[in-house]
Amino acid sequence: MTEASSLEAIATRLGIPFQSEIIDSEVDTSILARLPLAFARSNRLLPLREENGKLLVAASEPANLLALDEVGGLFGLPVLAIAVPPQATLEAVNRLYTRMSSSAQEVIEELEGEDLNTIASELNEPRDLLDLTDEAPVIRLLNSILFQAVKERASDIHIEPYEREVEVRFRIDGILYKMLAPPKVVQESLISRVKIMSGLNIAEKRLPQDGRIRVIVAGRNIDIRVSIIPTFFGERVVLRLLDKKKGVLSLEDIGISGDGVTTMERLLCRNNGIILVTGPTGSGKSTTLYASLSRLNSSEKNIITVEDPIEYQLKGVGQIQVNPKIDLTFANGLRSILRQDPDIIMVGEIRDTETAEIAIQASLTGHLVLSTLHTNDSATAITRLIDMGIEPFMIASSLSAVLAQRLVRLICPHCREGYRPEQLYPGITLPPVLYRGTGCDKCFGLGTIGRTLIHELLLVDADICSMIIRQAPAGEIKEYAISKGMKTLRDDGLGKAAAGITTIQEVMRVTQEDYADLPL
Repeated sequence: MTEASSLEAIATRLGIPFQSEIIDSEVDTSILARLPLAFARSNRLLPLREENGKLLVAASEPANLLALDEVGGLFGLPVLAIAVPPQATLEAVNRLYTRMSSSAQEVIEELEGEDLNTIASELNEPRDLLDLTDEAPVIRLLNSILFQAVKERASDIHIEPYEREVEVRFRIDGILYKMLAPPKVVQESLISRVKIMSGLNIAEKRLPQDGRIRVIVAGRNIDIRVSIIPTFFGERVVLRLLDKKKGVLSLEDIGISGDGVTTMERLLCRNNGIILVTGPTGSGKSTTLYASLSRLNSSEKNIITVEDPIEYQLKGVGQIQVNPKIDLTFANGLRSILRQDPDIIMVGEIRDTETAEIAIQASLTGHLVLSTLHTNDSATAITRLIDMGIEPFMIASSLSAVLAQRLVRLICPHCREGYRPEQLYPGITLPPVLYRGTGCDKCFGLGTIGRTLIHELLLVDADICSMIIRQAPAGEIKEYAISKGMKTLRDDGLGKAAAGITTIQEVMRVTQEDYADLPL
């Protein structure tokens, strides 16, 4: 018997209603502020609304009359309990109390007249930021910034000092937005608080520092990578947020579909060779590698990775964290991996000739190697390896495929509308109807929500091997691949724009370096 069915049976015996979930629109959020979050969580209950002179309360333990009596006494109303499963109740508590929390700007407004030099000691164990409402002002400010960033789906937080102000910007779906400007007087305290939480040296202000923070926001585990560098007006901080709850996506989830998934699966079934994923920083290369490893992961395979940093823990996969301080580089880690009898190797990034040479040797000795490279398109990855000093015949013998990719913003499905395009793009035939987002509450007025992948997949066949050996230009290799049916980044993007997945402007923005003669 499941937890829900067991609770439903108890509710039937007690003669009270049962619901499998809590619908937000049926909750009067104005009454939640009267009940402490900690009490709601610990007792797994949530006031829903007042109805016919009674207070309706969702309760995971409807027989807990003491807790229900306390709620009734607090509101001065008789209580009518509704049985709801514990997980559904807890999720609703986190979700609805999240909406009530103060924004970072509201906390800033409350700072006036308070002691801005107060810094609390480091938290030994992470606590949920929703519970930290009575802490010192600077701590509350940083908590609110982190909370608001998670709430608005930000991937990065930038804290940037200037001559007369401090600016906080969030990167949402790849674009930076200015969010708030705390008073200059809190700059030192705010940055010191970041250092305390990430275990960095508070006294050191002349050198760059890197650290990590682990926090919980509304029940979600968030890992934060911290980078601090000294600038003329003070230290600049960038926090990269990684939501552990999201987990590893599949190839279909990241935006590869149809023939692309079939081809990738065929490549991943090989016993040797190198598959490279290329693109600029922040184009989702690591996510694609994790999706590929997730597809490969089985008890029959020995998979080992060397990464910087390890973004997701994969069960059944041996993952090595690069640590230059002790000379654990990609190259050294890769050498060690080869003595561990691996079937599949993932190298987070090929940064130098030594790593490239070892990866190629590994692929030639019966290992499937996955890695990333920073290039603009698929064909340029080949010339990049040659420029690094790798012999062309070695590249031709080991390289199986190159996947070039970019991330484009998804049109918000709640405010999407069709329109007839007026701007023309030379050489591109647009469909009669395109789509865009008008902006709504769901997407915070941006018109976009989330991102997906556009890609081009270059398969290395016998003809391309011959081109590599004679060091043909990247343009020639790309033209040949297109003649054999390869869809370019822009082709894939235009298909997604025509389908209403993204906008034509997004496609032009992320592929402009390949088509400098076309308008954005």
